[in-house]
Amino acid sequence: MSAVKADQTARQVYLHPGQIFATADPAVVTTILGSCVAVCLFDPVSRVTGINHYLLAKNPSRGTDNARYGDTAMEELLAAMGKHGAKVDRVVAKMFGGACVLPVMAASKFRSIGDQNVEVAKKFLESHRIEIAANETGGGRGRKLVLDSEGGAWIKEL
Repeated sequence: MSAVKADQTARQVYLHPGQIFATADPAVVTTILGSCVAVCLFDPVSRVTGINHYLLAKNPSRGTDNARYGDTAMEELLAAMGKHGAKVDRVVAKMFGGACVLPVMAASKFRSIGDQNVEVAKKFLESHRIEIAANETGGGRGRKLVLDSEGGAWIKEL
């Protein structure tokens, strides 16, 4: 998986929390993560790339689509990629975010929002037999994520 070639004009996208983006065209997607999680999916055959950015693990209004929640954002991401020709049995994943950015939560006996967000993504990917090729989650600091449409991803801790 290489970076977008210099002779291609890549679309620049900033992904806000609660958004999903999928494309078969050259693109560079940037987002900022704290306790939120971004799951990046890539189909190496169709060259389709997708990413979500969700805030909380479970949608309290199950049955409604809402990309702010991991359980529905994961489903929506796969569906969006499928519209571009991706096949779930070829997709590989990279996961980022899920930090515990509030020190009081780190000392708590309760699981942090970040931990809950990571767990939802892992369970979803496992249930769909999607390999996790990279996983940089947890910790106590936010991250800036840059994803290119060829499947490359870079992280900078904030």
